[in-house]
Amino acid sequence: MISRSEILETNQMIEKENLDVRTITMGISLLDCIDSDLEAMCAKIRAKIVRLAGRLVAVGDEIGREYGVPVVNKRVSVTPAAIIGAAACRSVQDYVKLAKTLDDAAKEIGVNFIGGFSAVVCKGMTASDELLMRSIPEALAATERVCSSVNVGSTKTGINMDAVRLMGETVRKTAELTADADSIGCAKLVVFCNAPDDNPFMAGAFHGVTEADAVINVGVSGPGVVKKALEAARGKNFSVLCETIKKTAFKITRVGQLVAGRASELLGVPFGIVDLSLAPTPAVGDSVAEILQEIGLEHPGAPGTTAALALLNDQVKKGGVMASSYVGGLSGAFIPVSEDQGMIDALNAGCLTLEKLEAMTCVCSVGLDMIAIPGDTSAATVSGIIADEMAIGMINQKTTAVRVIPVIGKTVGDQAEFGGLLGYAPIMPVNRFDCSAFVNREGRIPAPIHSFRN
Repeated sequence: MISRSEILETNQMIEKENLDVRTITMGISLLDCIDSDLEAMCAKIRAKIVRLAGRLVAVGDEIGREYGVPVVNKRVSVTPAAIIGAAACRSVQDYVKLAKTLDDAAKEIGVNFIGGFSAVVCKGMTASDELLMRSIPEALAATERVCSSVNVGSTKTGINMDAVRLMGETVRKTAELTADADSIGCAKLVVFCNAPDDNPFMAGAFHGVTEADAVINVGVSGPGVVKKALEAARGKNFSVLCETIKKTAFKITRVGQLVAGRASELLGVPFGIVDLSLAPTPAVGDSVAEILQEIGLEHPGAPGTTAALALLNDQVKKGGVMASSYVGGLSGAFIPVSEDQGMIDALNAGCLTLEKLEAMTCVCSVGLDMIAIPGDTSAATVSGIIADEMAIGMINQKTTAVRVIPVIGKTVGDQAEFGGLLGYAPIMPVNRFDCSAFVNREGRIPAPIHSFRN
């Protein structure tokens, strides 16, 4: 039974501490839409998305009213497009047409993003994979709601350095084609190692081939709730600190479980997972950085930051897994720069560097996320940044990702404006020493020795 005090406590979390369901994401398999005729395939894709997800926005709003919990985003993820388009897409322009089809479907049903313009190339690239990857810049420039991701490495296979090199070039070209909007196309593009098949968060969401025909995945977030709870633990020992985070994460995840079950019931689509990540927004009081400050750091980036983030991530997961039958996705603490005012403040104070953020990704939920870098950063340097982050994921058997934005025409000291949930970001300096001779080597970095567990 839920007590009166727990109900009041949850209301407090919603009204004053920014607790919300960050996203209800419907994953949809498009495998049955494969066709050798491009027009026929696109028609099937649009029809299936509209048929299955046509009520998603209305149901999300209805649940928000029913439970009094804001459901901020309603989204769709689909089977990686490189698989779906292989039979019909013979050129970059064919894949751009596929992306526009996804965008049109997303607009018709009213979701804010659709993910899955993706490829999984951690061991090698098919001709279709490469075509999709080369189409990404134009596809993201020509669409509004399409998000793209490419998985270039895994613990079991190693890192596909040919794909890493191509993605450095892709990020750079995407930045150039969307330069009139502070290169915002790159904010819709993620490069992964060990990408999960059931991630509800954009821009990295896609519907894995091991998933059911359609599922409901929910991402719930409450950095402000955790920060508020920790105010009562100031000066207490680590045992009290950990218990406070764990209990709070449990309560947050129970809200997600409740919403996910109700959405599944109303839409007639099976429940997949709850992703219990702490995902910040630019809103005041909705910051992972402020949690780290409450733990005892002057700013994120100070000595002790990686340890504090490791503690936070672990306790969030321990609390969350007890609150839901199925926890998945990314789950943990996100550390995007542009979406977290506390991170921006730390950067402006000179406390946070790209190298420190990279160290933090060893223990956080994802990786280098929403980081604006100088517009003249070379494709080789972007590839080097991607390779470093992929190595962290491969060796540590965890998901890591890179979402960096070379803002064309801007440099260190300038600011990129993305608007809305994406916020704004100061341009961060990047190491200028050359790595091109390394990233231009062909082939694959082998899987680590501890990957052989068969």
